[in-house]
Amino acid sequence: MGENVVVQARDVVAIFDYEIAKGSEETKEFLDYHHSKDNLETINRELIKSIVLTTEEVYLSPLSSVTLKRRARINQNFEKLLNS
Repeated sequence: MGENVVVQARDVVAIFDYEIAKGSEETKEFLDYHHSKDNLETINRELIKSIVLTTEEVYLSPLSSVTLKRRARINQNFEKLLNS
């Protein structure tokens, strides 16, 4: 997810584009709630491109949602090959 932070693809619930989502009041409330629960990790405060919701935590990532989704797909395909 950037800067040596790794999350298993199976733990990812959703990936959102930060630029699109940040304008929503619901997104602000969601991030405030998780911040208050100490459940929000900002990987790079200077650059936020995506919001990654996992089963355990919410991450603000410097990588784009497209890049993260592509990486997750590659990893899932690789795991399928290993388990075949």
